[in-house]
Amino acid sequence: MPASSQPHPSGKEDLSGAYAEDLTLYQEKFRRRLPESLDELHGPTEGVVELPLHVAWSGMASYDLGKPRQRMGLYRTVLHEGLSDDLPRYLNRDLLLQMWPVLRTLVGRTVRTVWEDGFPELAAHTRAAA
Repeated sequence: MPASSQPHPSGKEDLSGAYAEDLTLYQEKFRRRLPESLDELHGPTEGVVELPLHVAWSGMASYDLGKPRQRMGLYRTVLHEGLSDDLPRYLNRDLLLQMWPVLRTLVGRTVRTVWEDGFPELAAHTRAAA
């Protein structure tokens, strides 16, 4: 019997193997959405952005880029919920780099890891900002 399915002394099954597999699938979901380059991100830098329902399904759908908290919320939402076509449409390379040192603390660990692994300039920008 594999170690991941042997019962614990508590009587519960060890789910670490299943958890690792789920985590890998979750990471791959975000990895598949990444653009080839940050240069593909040509989203707006000003004005009000209206996100479609498939991205903003659980809350606010309209974001004023002139308001820093709303801009951060837009990016957080798009990074988590946006599909590969949404990323270049709603994210802007320069804004992403500028906001990344703070934004990286607001997104989930998986999103942060996938983006920083895919684009080392994000992590480098964070170190430079520190």
